[in-house]
Amino acid sequence: MKKENSLRPTLKLALGSILAALVFIATYSFVLYIPATSGYFNLGESIIYFAALMFGPFVGAFAGAGATIADVLIPGAAQFAPGTFLIKVCEGAIVGFLYTNLRKQISNHDLRGVVSVIPGGLLMVSGYFVYEQTVLGYPFAVALIEVPLNIVQMLVGLLIAMPIVHIVLRVFPQLKSYTHNVSGE
Repeated sequence: MKKENSLRPTLKLALGSILAALVFIATYSFVLYIPATSGYFNLGESIIYFAALMFGPFVGAFAGAGATIADVLIPGAAQFAPGTFLIKVCEGAIVGFLYTNLRKQISNHDLRGVVSVIPGGLLMVSGYFVYEQTVLGYPFAVALIEVPLNIVQMLVGLLIAMPIVHIVLRVFPQLKSYTHNVSGE
């Protein structure tokens, strides 16, 4: 009988829920407001990337939804909640999907992580830019103010997520059989 090395749906759901809660905590506990748009810089991206890189697109997407709760609870940010839900769910799914599917083309896990996070992160950056203009009605120049800050948020998220993945796999080596070959070992 072949060894089962994929997560069962109930375990994916449980992990996604826990990681969504951690995304909420990381997002809610560190907020730098952007006065021009009422948006904010946060560290939730790092947990979304961690979830997607460790456990794939479903868990990454589910974790991304946790940022929506933060938008609802952070003063002045509720207007972003519908966009955040769609953007962050897609971001987590894309990062996890790319990381999983690029395994054969890119053997170096760090390079594969970067190559996977950049399109997902750019979706986040462009998603908020479009959302602010089309749904919230911000002028082009105002929505543009947030773009560089969202790029920094993406890069900081990547710089935090990759070492966390390595640390978690060192502390819990039994997770290696459930991850998407993050360690490259």
